[in-house]
Amino acid sequence: MAVKLLGRNIPSVLRVTKGVDPKISRRLCVKPPEESQLQPRSQPPLRVPGHKPTDWEKRFLLWAGHFKKTEDIPETVSIETIRAAKTTLRVKFSYAMIALTILGCIIMVIRGKQAIKRRESLTSVNLEKKAQWREEATQNTSAKP
Repeated sequence: MAVKLLGRNIPSVLRVTKGVDPKISRRLCVKPPEESQLQPRSQPPLRVPGHKPTDWEKRFLLWAGHFKKTEDIPETVSIETIRAAKTTLRVKFSYAMIALTILGCIIMVIRGKQAIKRRESLTSVNLEKKAQWREEATQNTSAKP
């Protein structure tokens, strides 16, 4: 009886109806697609037939290997060709960065081993710098009187 009394004050949106699962929200249902959307399109979407490449895009096309010379590039090129060239260049650039990172790591390992042979370490270098700074500080204080 108390539930019925309290149910009167609840807004209709929040009330639970009989025979309906309270976990299902009917307000958020998606409309079924219309028949025009179900049928495949007979014509492809409209696209610009050609794109006049800029100087940078011409360079990208050359570096990616799509054309041999600047003169071989036509006046208009499809956007897909330019995108493919940019993707190829991104991949090549990432490979170059990977190679440079590995090369840098190898160089640092070699320099570290050479420093060990010379009995150098970061601790000894820092201690030498601090000792030198202390000497300079004592010389400056003694020279100021």
